[in-house]
Amino acid sequence: MTLDRFIAVKHKENKPKIERLKEILKELGIECARTIEEKVDLQFSALEHLHKNLKNDELFIKLVIANAIVSYQLTATGEEWWWEFAEYFSSNPPEKGIVDAYSGFLPASQTNRRLTAAKIKRLEKLEPFLIKLKLKDLKNYYYSMTSLRNDLAEVLNSKRNAKTIVFAVKMFGYAGRIAFKEFIPYPMEIEIPDDVRINAYTKRFINELPTSFWSRIAEDVNIPPLHIDSILWPVLGKHTEVKKRLKKYCSKAELIFELASL
Repeated sequence: MTLDRFIAVKHKENKPKIERLKEILKELGIECARTIEEKVDLQFSALEHLHKNLKNDELFIKLVIANAIVSYQLTATGEEWWWEFAEYFSSNPPEKGIVDAYSGFLPASQTNRRLTAAKIKRLEKLEPFLIKLKLKDLKNYYYSMTSLRNDLAEVLNSKRNAKTIVFAVKMFGYAGRIAFKEFIPYPMEIEIPDDVRINAYTKRFINELPTSFWSRIAEDVNIPPLHIDSILWPVLGKHTEVKKRLKKYCSKAELIFELASL
């Protein structure tokens, strides 16, 4: 069987499941995604904790971008990594720049111990770009997150849909929401981060690149891919606290649990 034929058969076999997926997402909508982001996602809670302790919006947002850029090959869950980050920098705000700060933080990290030298090199590329940005520039990026994606990709010599690039935009969106106290939806054209959870989940439906599959689903259900990621990613992590929060804050929690079981 050719690869094209295999993909076609796979799609046909899972068409009912894909249709149910779209039905649920349409019913949940972007407002449910926002509720999950702000009340359920433990990463958002970690950022709120850091923001409260830093009391410096510009530094806060820059740290979040930097941390997202080195959020790969973790040695724990993403939720644990972001809480370690938030607690560390709440007590140890950078004094000599981000690269210097991470040169002390990463080697001692319990949740991000792999490829430390490569991650520091990424930050060395990123820091000159961040230094130039003032709070007003960061706010402009909040209203044009596609521009931030494009500029980060250029600075880091990465593809615009690279996992850490689009993830950095997502976490920047969280940080911007917290700092500027305003909800701006993610742009439809920014793709979903192709991480382990989303990759494995996508394979339940189709043998296709997650980025292209979820961009197509996003258009069908009118929810940007990064917000779809917010609906799916926390519940796929199976954290007990996430399940508790879903039941407490989301009136459509059962639909989200159904999504996780598809």
